[in-house]
Amino acid sequence: MKGKFTFHRKIFLIALLLRVIPVILTRSLGIGLDDMFQYDMLARSLASGKGFRWYAYNDLKILEPYVDFDLSSLEYDSEKGVLTSFRAPFYPIFLALIYSLIGAGVERFFVVRLVQAGLNALIAPLTYHVSQRLFPSSEHASITAAWVVACYPLLIIYPIGLATENLFFLFVLSSFYFLLLSSAEPTTKHFFLAGLFLALSSLTRSVILPFAGLATAWSWIIIKQRRGAIVMTLTMLVMIVPWVMRNSLLHNKLTGIESSMGYNLYLGYHPDSDGSFTFGPSLDLIAILDDAERDRLGTEKALKFIRTEPDRFLPLALNRLGFFFGLEKRALIYLYSNNLLGYIPKSILLTIASILLLPFVVVSTSAALGLALARRRPGTILLYSLLFLCVLPHIFILSEDRFHLAILPYLAILASQAWTGGWRGILIRWQESLSDKIAVSLVVVTVLLLFLNWGLELFRDADKITALLGPHGNQTHFPY
Repeated sequence: MKGKFTFHRKIFLIALLLRVIPVILTRSLGIGLDDMFQYDMLARSLASGKGFRWYAYNDLKILEPYVDFDLSSLEYDSEKGVLTSFRAPFYPIFLALIYSLIGAGVERFFVVRLVQAGLNALIAPLTYHVSQRLFPSSEHASITAAWVVACYPLLIIYPIGLATENLFFLFVLSSFYFLLLSSAEPTTKHFFLAGLFLALSSLTRSVILPFAGLATAWSWIIIKQRRGAIVMTLTMLVMIVPWVMRNSLLHNKLTGIESSMGYNLYLGYHPDSDGSFTFGPSLDLIAILDDAERDRLGTEKALKFIRTEPDRFLPLALNRLGFFFGLEKRALIYLYSNNLLGYIPKSILLTIASILLLPFVVVSTSAALGLALARRRPGTILLYSLLFLCVLPHIFILSEDRFHLAILPYLAILASQAWTGGWRGILIRWQESLSDKIAVSLVVVTVLLLFLNWGLELFRDADKITALLGPHGNQTHFPY
């Protein structure tokens, strides 16, 4: 027990140190006029007691050169801004709590990033605990999984951004841990905590709601804890329903946790879109400050796009699946091509790219092999469900490579199983039964498809990569 405690403390401190270093190096870094600006607006409004509002006059003036906002369809308060339901509430509430303590001065971003570094670092020891619950006989594999998460390059730099993922990753992993704990020790406390973190996850990014619903079914049917399922469901409802009621009253119609679905569908099915974020179309609906109108118009146009070109539906879905499991190069391309990192010699740039891109290649392919070693139990059924429901919504709406970071701890756990179980474990399963042979075959096909996806991705972006590696690559100005 003492050794485990020492490891937990060590892995957390190392993960924290790795995340604090880039935060300190970017202490004077501001934020972009994108999602981060929107979250900051909401947080400042909450901290000042004006409510969940954005786009007050001073903020509109900053964006005026880029967006011509339409104020005709609503009652605009220049001092307070506009009541909104576009974003889920919890991340702005998190920022507002920090702003309330330290003020909304220029240092607020640095303090937020420090706090986010600490929260992000907690994912490493928590990954160990989840791994132990899933595979209790694999202590070494659990330790390895924790190290993967602690040292994963993109997770190390993620606290720099004002992004929902900084809470979402931790909340989802915590809910998953308490669900596993509820299976082994079905107490009211564990089901309550599972429901609490599922609700917090949903109020941070509502895309997790399908898994929250399935977790209830898993508790009721798979582990046969009906009372626990009810406790978990009631906990989620108590936390989520008030916000749904608030949004529904705001728009005089039933509205969910956030009203961004129409906007995302518009982006995902626009004729100029490949299924991922596309800069030009991303500005088309931003000028509409009436969230209900934006959501309605975005949905209508998306359905029109689908009806006009129905043959694009399947290719776009396949594209999005590919983007979800894509190489983690988008942020690097944007930052370097827009001269935010200065000129970097080709050899050094390739080294940086390798450090950022190869970990996902290794972890994801190893995780696929780890699936061949995972026996069907309540915990692994829950794991398969989470992986499936984290991927599925993005296939039909909008996808980016950063979205797969939400499942990275689970991929690290499965990858560690492959590294410790090795080919011998896979060979044993192959010899057991026909269904096991099918499972192993599907895993091998998955690995081949991953490499095919990355090969096609590099081929598709060959011209862009060539330009980036050229003498003026830092001035190619590629959009995000």
